[in-house]
Amino acid sequence: MSEDGMCVVITGSASGLGAATAASLAKGGARIVINYASSQKEAEQTADLCRTAGAEVVVVQGDVSRDEDCKKIVAAAAPWGRLDALINNAGTTKHMAHGNLDGLSAEDFQRLFGVNTIGPFQMIRAARSLLEAGANASGRPSAVVNVSSVAGISGVGSSVAYAASKGALNTITFSLARALAPLIRVNTVCPGYIDTPWFTKGRGEAGAKQVRDMVVGKVPLKVASTAEDVAAVVCFLATSASSNMTGELVRIDAGLHLVN
Repeated sequence: MSEDGMCVVITGSASGLGAATAASLAKGGARIVINYASSQKEAEQTADLCRTAGAEVVVVQGDVSRDEDCKKIVAAAAPWGRLDALINNAGTTKHMAHGNLDGLSAEDFQRLFGVNTIGPFQMIRAARSLLEAGANASGRPSAVVNVSSVAGISGVGSSVAYAASKGALNTITFSLARALAPLIRVNTVCPGYIDTPWFTKGRGEAGAKQVRDMVVGKVPLKVASTAEDVAAVVCFLATSASSNMTGELVRIDAGLHLVN
């Protein structure tokens, strides 16, 4: 996508889907704020890839569950005078069987909601004035893209707390799409399985392979979606290609929802 000069903040963009999205937008000429919570080395590697593609990049540490960090992340884009897109990609989970009610504590819920639900809200609030400035400068709405999950639609996924946090994020999408129009569009991507190191970190190599093989065997398209596959949809929603879309949940799961 050619979006020369587009100004973008991507949370949780050190690796995985966030990094793939940053790399794709960098190739189109975007200016990007890359955010990480703890993986500085990976964030710098992603930034170097984007700079190699010719992008202007700023790297900022911050935990989106902390409102002051959200303000700091957005402040990194302030010298540009505007934002054209905010991509709320940062997320976390706890892997726990849904039937194991004793395995999830109130603190687990608070942490997952803090990052997955409250974090995107705080980022949107912090970025609102710059997003509105971007809309006024370009003559078209700026974009917020939330990265949710099919777990938030169907109540599946790594844990009950994770599914609940993503379901709440989906509801925020509808609420803010109404509230922030016409200057800001708010849409959400709901991926199914994505073949990234995220699963390996949570389940180990053997567990991640088991999940991958199960998904490929189950979904109608018989593929394991890559970060780049999903990043293409995120970029579509972040750019002018989707300028008439708001309040949408876009599912990308290789057809998993079609399976009984």
